[in-house]
Amino acid sequence: MNDNGYFNVKAFGAKGDGVTDDTAAIRAAVAEAGKVGGTVFFPTGKYVSGEIKLTPGIVVKGETAYSYRTEYGSIVTLREDSDSACLVNLNEAYGSKLQSLCLVGRGQEYRTVHGAMVDYPEKYAAQEDAICIDNCRIGHFSGDGIRLERIWCFSVRHSQSFCNKGAGIRCRGWDGFVIDCWLTANNGGGFVATDENASNTLTGNRIEWNAGGGILIKKGQHYNITGNYIDRSGNTGIHVEASKVLAITGNVIYRSGRPEWGNGDDLASCHFRAEQCNGVTFTGNSLNFGRDDGYGQYSPSCGMVVRGCAHSVVASNTLFEACLKELLVASDNADSCVIKDNPGTLAVPPSDVAAS
Repeated sequence: MNDNGYFNVKAFGAKGDGVTDDTAAIRAAVAEAGKVGGTVFFPTGKYVSGEIKLTPGIVVKGETAYSYRTEYGSIVTLREDSDSACLVNLNEAYGSKLQSLCLVGRGQEYRTVHGAMVDYPEKYAAQEDAICIDNCRIGHFSGDGIRLERIWCFSVRHSQSFCNKGAGIRCRGWDGFVIDCWLTANNGGGFVATDENASNTLTGNRIEWNAGGGILIKKGQHYNITGNYIDRSGNTGIHVEASKVLAITGNVIYRSGRPEWGNGDDLASCHFRAEQCNGVTFTGNSLNFGRDDGYGQYSPSCGMVVRGCAHSVVASNTLFEACLKELLVASDNADSCVIKDNPGTLAVPPSDVAAS
C-alpha cells in the first residue's frame, strides 16, 4: 500500500465507480499517509465519500482538468446522506496540500455544505495553517467553494471555485495568496472577506459572473490586488469598506452591476466602490461597461464611488465608455484623499437596447 510514500486509495479498497461509498477506504489511506507525511493518490475515477479530514504534512492529489462544463479526472462527490459541513476538512492539517482533485457538492442543496474548509469556531490555530490548494476544481456546493474561517497562512493557486451558492473563496484571516484562479458564477461573490482579514495578495485571477460581486473586502488591511480580470459582477466589481492600506492596480473591470442581480442600491452598480477607507491606492485600472454576451441590459450605472475616504489616491484610471450615468460619485472625503486624472466617457448603448 505504500509505494515510495504514495498511498493509492484503490489499494485500500476504494472503487471510484461513482456508486460505491469509498469513505472508509479514503480515510484509511489518509491515516496511513499521515504517519509518514506521505501522498494520498486518487487515480482517475468517480469517488463518493463523506467528509475527508486531512492530517498535517500530507499531499492529497489526483488528476483533473481545468474544465468549466465537464468533470474530468479524479472526481470526489460528497455522499448525499452525509451530515458533515464540508467535503474536505483542513482544520489542523498544518502544511498539507490539496492538489488536482475535482470536488463536487451536488445533492446537498437542502443544507449548507462547503467544498474545502478551514473553520475554527472560536480562535485561530496554535500555529500557521500553511495549507495549499493547488490545481483543484471545486463546484456546486450549497455553501462556499473554499471557506477559510480563521485562517493563518494559505495559498490557493491555479484552481477553480465556481457555481457555489456561497462565495468562491470566503476568507477570515491573513497571510494568504490567491493566484491564477478562476472564481466564477458564485452566488455569494468571487472573493469575500467581511470579518477580520489582512495581508492577502490577489493576483492574476479571473473573477467573473458572481452574483454577489467580484471582490468584497470589509474591515481589511494590507492587500495587494493586482492584474485581475473582473467581469460581469452582480453589484460592484471591487468593493472595499472600512479598510486601510490596500494597493489596487492594473486590473480590468468589465460589465459590473448586472441588473438582474442588483440589490436595489444604484451605487452598488459600479466598477469600484471605496467607503470609509484610509490608505487606499486605486491606480492604473481600466473600466468598461457592457452587457451579457450579445443580449440583455447594459451596466453599470456608475464608474467609481468614493465616499468618506482619507489619505488615499484614486488616480490615472481609464473610464472609456465606463458606465451609463456618472463616471465618479465622490462625497465626504478628506482633503488628503486625492482623486484626479481619471479620463473617460459615459457609454451610449445602441438605441434598440434598454440602458437601465
